Amino acid sequence: MVQFNDWCVSVDQPVGNHFRRVMTGQAARLPTGIQATAAIVRGHYASEEQVARALARLGKPAAAALIEGKLPTTKAIRSGDLGEIYATEWIDAHSGGYCAPIKRLRWKDHRNMAMRGDDVIGILQDPQSQRLSFLKTEAKSRAALTTQVLTDARVGLDKDGGLPSAHALSFISARLLELGNLPLADAIDDALLKHGIPTQSVRHLLFTFSGNAPEALLTASLQAYPGPFNQWGIGLHVEGHAAFIGAVYDRVIADANNA
Repeated sequence: MVQFNDWCVSVDQPVGNHFRRVMTGQAARLPTGIQATAAIVRGHYASEEQVARALARLGKPAAAALIEGKLPTTKAIRSGDLGEIYATEWIDAHSGGYCAPIKRLRWKDHRNMAMRGDDVIGILQDPQSQRLSFLKTEAKSRAALTTQVLTDARVGLDKDGGLPSAHALSFISARLLELGNLPLADAIDDALLKHGIPTQSVRHLLFTFSGNAPEALLTASLQAYPGPFNQWGIGLHVEGHAAFIGAVYDRVIADANNA
């Protein structure tokens, strides 16, 4: 886990019936944030089993090369990937029970290409009925967050009638089958093919990672939303956004070579 609370100060605020949280990285603690982030980034691109197998068969230099070969090299893709990674980590640690069941960046077509489809989908399973609730997520990472960026995110959230897309859920189900998590794969297939997905079982998460303060922009976006889905707006604010991202990926590479 990234442990946001170790290097950020969080402020929560209701916005009508919706919820907003802003996490602000503290200047003196940013080295902690860089190290904590670097520690989990590798696992979003390559499984521990894949890295361990390369290490055992081919040695440390080859294992380090495997990791580095999966990391994006362009600033824009690194930024977008890290926004999605942070959204995934936030869901797993702070969403009140939802989990992001796969780390989907492991299945990128190319390290310098963005993934298509819904950014992240959080899933919560009722222990009695086994029915699922979904947290449809759009993650945006920008040095300077703007109203247009949030407008674009809203377009993504509103696609497919505001529901998680069948394509995205089928992708998750297929990956879960490969990973051996048959019960959750079956529950997703049941939601898609048997029960349907009612509006009340879906919540939206707009997650931003930015170099400027997101409070006013997130609040305005939540206030303007006219639809039926409960909304969460979560903003991670880090001064020196681009330098922070560069430092994270540099640390991932250095840690791989020193492991």
